[in-house]
Amino acid sequence: MYTSLSWSPSGQYLLIQAIHPSWNDSRFENILWIYNIKQQQKTIITRNLHKAFKPQWSPNGQWIALLLDESPANSSDQNQYQRSMNNYPQTEQYIYLYSLSTNDLLPVQIGKDIPLAFTWSNTDLSLYLATINTQITMENINDMHNEELRDVIHYRQNEMYGQSSIYRIVIDEHKNLLSVKRNLIKNVSFLVGELLFVPSQGKLLITSVSPLIESLEVFEIYSIDLRNTALLPIRLTDDEAIQSDLKLSIDGTHILFLSRSLGSGRKKFNDTQARLYSMNLIDRQTTRLAQSFYGNINTYAITSHGSLYILGQLGTEVQIYSQESLSSDLILHSGWNGTYGSITVSNQNNFIAFIYSSTQNPMEVYITKHMDELRSAQAITNENKLFTQRSLPQSKAYQWKNEDDHQMIEGLLHYPPGKFQTKNLPLLVLIHGGPYEGNTNSFAPDWLSWAPLAATEGWLVLEPNYRGSVGYGDKFMSDLRYRPLSLPGRDILYGVDQLIRDGIADPLRVSIGGHSFGGFLTNWLITQTKRFNAALSSAGTIELTSSWGAMNLPALLTYLMGGFPWEVPHIYQNESPMYQLDRVRTPTLITTGENDVRVSTSQSYMLERGLFYRGVPVKLITFPNEGHALTNNPWHGKIKVREELKWLKKYGNQS
Repeated sequence: MYTSLSWSPSGQYLLIQAIHPSWNDSRFENILWIYNIKQQQKTIITRNLHKAFKPQWSPNGQWIALLLDESPANSSDQNQYQRSMNNYPQTEQYIYLYSLSTNDLLPVQIGKDIPLAFTWSNTDLSLYLATINTQITMENINDMHNEELRDVIHYRQNEMYGQSSIYRIVIDEHKNLLSVKRNLIKNVSFLVGELLFVPSQGKLLITSVSPLIESLEVFEIYSIDLRNTALLPIRLTDDEAIQSDLKLSIDGTHILFLSRSLGSGRKKFNDTQARLYSMNLIDRQTTRLAQSFYGNINTYAITSHGSLYILGQLGTEVQIYSQESLSSDLILHSGWNGTYGSITVSNQNNFIAFIYSSTQNPMEVYITKHMDELRSAQAITNENKLFTQRSLPQSKAYQWKNEDDHQMIEGLLHYPPGKFQTKNLPLLVLIHGGPYEGNTNSFAPDWLSWAPLAATEGWLVLEPNYRGSVGYGDKFMSDLRYRPLSLPGRDILYGVDQLIRDGIADPLRVSIGGHSFGGFLTNWLITQTKRFNAALSSAGTIELTSSWGAMNLPALLTYLMGGFPWEVPHIYQNESPMYQLDRVRTPTLITTGENDVRVSTSQSYMLERGLFYRGVPVKLITFPNEGHALTNNPWHGKIKVREELKWLKKYGNQS
């Protein structure tokens, strides 16, 4: 699966980042290719790219800066979740520079602090680097671990993500040997997410983030004056949203960024799809771009002329739009139906590269010289050719109405190969997570998006875009507040009813499943009806108050419920499947990562215990060294889907 693209300053080279399973090593390879436009060849730079850092071209294109994942194969992710720095590995850290002239990958030693983000300055000889300030954190821990407390951990005073340090890394190259000077710019009292250098103002822009999302007020953009680092960072935003994908305008006077909200702690409406903003760096005036767009903005690219290409999701399609100026209208470009997943534009020759897929076209990377030739773009990769040699399921958008409030709901319907438009098929309802996500016309099969695989096993698969999904307007997304499970649950059940009325689905062979919020809804729906023959609950919650107390994203539940558990206890109880578990008759397979801190593993144990005590067929599978997503070992995702298919075969086809 391809994840990102980036043109070189010269426009001759394209960086392509992808993730592949390495079955023999029981791990995922994060691959970085460099594609030569003139020679039309791609070369592997590394198979061990660090998944958390995008590689970056130096200003003149001499170097590519990147980080490698140098942890042992199949190593535990436990350090990612621990609350203390006590046992965090203190090893030398490196940024690597790939030389275009020699094809060498040269290490740059940056100390033992854990890197968070980096960006180039305006020369090929220096970078800015943000790290976790382990020295300050360890000093705080040592102060606390006195004779009185010994090895006792004080939770809030002992969190590992309290301080960050920002450095300027100066590079000196001599005969292919690099010497480095590391100069401290500033310590800041938060975790840094992104860095962006603004040469015209001599400033460094940084985003603040937190792995524990109790309030969105910790997510902001700050400015550091590099000409006077004694000054405190200036906060540029105050909008209770997560800012990301910072880019500098061509003239250097504005920053552009995406903004995603997850609710508000200020008792106000703040539930919107992802938006794109531009901020004037002189007067700090912020303007929303693409205001007329009704859907969700996924990402964007800036052209050499200052105009924008925007990837926007509307319904089940993600298409390319452009905006020439702040006041101009948004233009939809006529491309293929499907999903454009990433886009980048060369500032030299205006070549456009993008990632594209649809339900009938596996994901690949394409290049075109002009946007008006989008339908003639040429694929430059062929990594997923195996799928083109198979008979793939045919899919279509399917719409129905929630009869309670007459809201139109849409989803994707995947037919078994060779059975398009066939009637009376066994139905699997596969529910997406989020809830602020959405099913799209795309093809990137993995353990999470396995509807095509289920269809090849003979299932008609419905992927519903229930209330809360993106791509259908802000109100559609925010409607689920105060009823985050019951409302989308009704949306889904009415979709099943419509498929049965249309004669498409066999009413005696209906099953359901989902991951994350899809698991939430699966757990809810098996308490609302006995029509499901089998259920697949992956990383779902069963009791919302305990989930709020244990998860690393309590701000989302606080907003969705309309308050804290002690403020609206009736909503937490009414929307929790646990208190209606006596209604469940559906055989349920439960899967979870043992280190999940997004949805606590304890929720899966609670569900298993409840169903076991009630005599309902149930099985719980936990995956070691995995968090909320199964990203450590590809075998875990394969085993998950294999066991789910076996469960469907055992219970799903029973009339």
